Amino acid sequence: MTSRERVIRAINHKPVDRVPIDLGSHMSTGISMFAYWNLREHLGLSTDKIWIPDMVQGLAYVDLDILERFHCDCILLEPPFPGMASWNPRGKFTFTIPAEANPQRTEAGEWSISKGDASMRMLAGGYFFDGAWLSDWGNGTEEDRVALYAQEAERIFKETDYATNLVGYSHGLGFASYGAGSIDDAILAGDDPKALHELREQSVTNSIQRMGKVIDSAGQYIQLVTMGDDMGTQNGPMCSPRYIEEFCMPYYKRFCDFVHANSDIKVFLHNCGSIKELIPMLINAGIDVLNPVQISANNMDPQKLKDDFGDDICFWGGGCDTQRVLATGTPGAVTDHVRHLMRIFKKNSGFVFNQVHNIMGNVPPENIAAMLDTAYKESFYDAVHVGEDLSNKTGGC
Repeated sequence: MTSRERVIRAINHKPVDRVPIDLGSHMSTGISMFAYWNLREHLGLSTDKIWIPDMVQGLAYVDLDILERFHCDCILLEPPFPGMASWNPRGKFTFTIPAEANPQRTEAGEWSISKGDASMRMLAGGYFFDGAWLSDWGNGTEEDRVALYAQEAERIFKETDYATNLVGYSHGLGFASYGAGSIDDAILAGDDPKALHELREQSVTNSIQRMGKVIDSAGQYIQLVTMGDDMGTQNGPMCSPRYIEEFCMPYYKRFCDFVHANSDIKVFLHNCGSIKELIPMLINAGIDVLNPVQISANNMDPQKLKDDFGDDICFWGGGCDTQRVLATGTPGAVTDHVRHLMRIFKKNSGFVFNQVHNIMGNVPPENIAAMLDTAYKESFYDAVHVGEDLSNKTGGC
């Protein structure tokens, strides 16, 4: 079974030979550039060609040698930037970044990036930027950007077996969120609900038009498309589920229905926090994949999530608690933790392994290796689970 087949079947809740594994195919399933540098050094791999597709979070592009080393099944769909430059934020760390970003050192030893009237900064010794979310480093028209992604998607499809996800943030090709956590939108819902619906209508219309262009040019090459719309805090939803049901779900459904009616692409929703009570709405709206599955949040018990929703939505994440285990535990503790979670989530397919959100810059490389190695060891299904469906295609597992 190829990686792409494995991912597609897992999303569709069909039997697979093993759980697919992801590291870095999305801007919320990746690894800090600092942690990635240390991981490559730890593994005895070159550190001189690390490039950064997400300057805000400081995420590294995960190279083929790492994907192969940890048996990963997905790869980031992110075309190179029009211009690239070298950046040494401190010490041994040197990265390739979009030249347009052009970080500047301040007198306080911070790094600052400005674009128009917006700016963001990285504190001295920090791991990421804060302030405005400056993530669009692409050039050209929307048609140019669609063509750029289509070219890269075709290359990945024809030259590799990896699954890909159209995220599109770094070249300004993302798809609309519906403001579940927007204070301004929540206020507008109370003051003038008709006006908010009109804004939502325009937003989903634009997203559908843009997605139509993507399907026409790259629909046969990509397996997923991302919508990003955080709805949860650590303790519960950001706002009333009634608000989300009225002002978000109809527009999610419109987008999902369009994607499903016109392609085989699955809709991947990035949605952080404690959102268990919202998951039935997301399923009804047509969301196929939920990420990052924040098991550290309130009311997000892994076993209950799998029992209640595992047959209806694919969990992409939840495989390791990045808040309380990955950064602070020993490699042995990480191993035990991942083994436990894999045995919960892998049941009956419908799961792609990934840690909860991105790996932060200070996570020890030994812990990262322990997490991914354990995920692979625990990923396999026995012949009873796989059955004739796969053994006829692949000669058994």
